[in-house]
Amino acid sequence: MTLLGDAGRLAVGTLTALPVPPPRTVDARVAGAAMLLAPIAAVPLAAVAGLVVAGGAAAGLPALATAGLAVGAVALATRGLHLDGLADTADGLAVAARPGADVAAALAVMRRGDTGPAGVTALVLVVLVQCAALAGAVAAGHGPAAAVVAVLVGRGVLAGCCVRGVPAARPGGLGAAVAGTVPIAAAVAAGALLAAATALVPGLPWWRGPVAVLAGLVAGGVLLARCVRRLGGTTGDVLGACVEAATTTALLALAP
Repeated sequence: MTLLGDAGRLAVGTLTALPVPPPRTVDARVAGAAMLLAPIAAVPLAAVAGLVVAGGAAAGLPALATAGLAVGAVALATRGLHLDGLADTADGLAVAARPGADVAAALAVMRRGDTGPAGVTALVLVVLVQCAALAGAVAAGHGPAAAVVAVLVGRGVLAGCCVRGVPAARPGGLGAAVAGTVPIAAAVAAGALLAAATALVPGLPWWRGPVAVLAGLVAGGVLLARCVRRLGGTTGDVLGACVEAATTTALLALAP
């Protein structure tokens, strides 16, 4: 119970703005369990997104406005953590792609507080696509379900991003704390459980949730692989970027 309690507090405190006591111990076991519990910790976020979409639809708001409010509510409820990671990761990858650039330079850019052109472009494109995709789901009549599933899929990618064998790009920080802490079998089981859970979400055919899970996890995995190749491993920013990539892809899968 101590392990699960610490892991739950770490997951909720890291992934949401909900006030929770800090974990008493943070070690590899706690960090790995926290990443496995990420979708459960995100249930309040999913509920907020679903309620905002349902409320907007009930009030007769335009589908795009409803989607924008829901995406904004989730961003506020996470302190913009994952969007910030997305911007920083885009800037780091842009630097790493320059001729003669080294990993240290890219990681240094990611640690700075400012956002460069690549980061701004990534933010605008991802938020735009998320809003447009969710608006499509609202117009199709399953907006609340799509919002709930997408939020859970986005957090479900974290276990896969922290499997054993994925290195940290640098010592220190969230990335180093959770890198390589999740057994591969546990990550696969967590993904299967998430797919099974989304098949039960009302408002969608049973197969659409699992398809969104698969699409989101693949998108997050592709981005993670690129970051490991270009940056030498994962960081907290990379994890945030993978969350946004998985969320966006899940919304696209659920848009029609």
